[in-house]
Amino acid sequence: MKDATMEVEANTEAPRLTRLRAVKDMKRQMILDAARRVFEKDGLLGANMRAIANEAGYTASALYNHYASKEEIYGDLLSQSLDRLNDAVSADVPAKANTVQRIEHHALAFFDFYLHYPRELDLGFYLFQGMKPLGLTPELNDRLNARLREALSGVEEGLIALGCSKKTAAQETTALFGHCVGLLLLTHTGRIRMFGQDGRTLFTAYIKKLIQQVKK
Repeated sequence: MKDATMEVEANTEAPRLTRLRAVKDMKRQMILDAARRVFEKDGLLGANMRAIANEAGYTASALYNHYASKEEIYGDLLSQSLDRLNDAVSADVPAKANTVQRIEHHALAFFDFYLHYPRELDLGFYLFQGMKPLGLTPELNDRLNARLREALSGVEEGLIALGCSKKTAAQETTALFGHCVGLLLLTHTGRIRMFGQDGRTLFTAYIKKLIQQVKK
């Protein structure tokens, strides 16, 4: 009888815990969505927990039940953004794609993610706060940087497969990354129009030229 009672309690407890987790996740997402709006308006330095709480419809004390600081919220937002980036880069890779096609796919998917979602670029490169990761712990900043680099790992691995040394592949991936971000900034600010050019076309040409150089 005791065993049966315990089994009933266990079967009842599991759904309850699942509902509680779902409610908690929903509340945290509401906070994150509100925080993003505050960060976009005030930057990380200008934002504060009270403003985020007001935007989310919470009291400041209730907000602290979910997050210890605005930096922790910012880190969670950036982590979600980088998860979406990595999903976009790894999605829809043709099963029979050769190495060159895979490099092109990964590089252009990276560019296109930030091309179509410019606010993710602001978030990913700390543009809400003057291009410095102020307030983030070194450990969190390193972890987020690793996720960002992971999104370009397909390019780096592809260059190695084409014959680059690990050192050269890392250098070329870094240069590609810098070229990508520069073109994105020119595109999103409209400055690229002064040259009568298209950022994605230029980036595509850069990738093809890089691959040609590596294959020589």
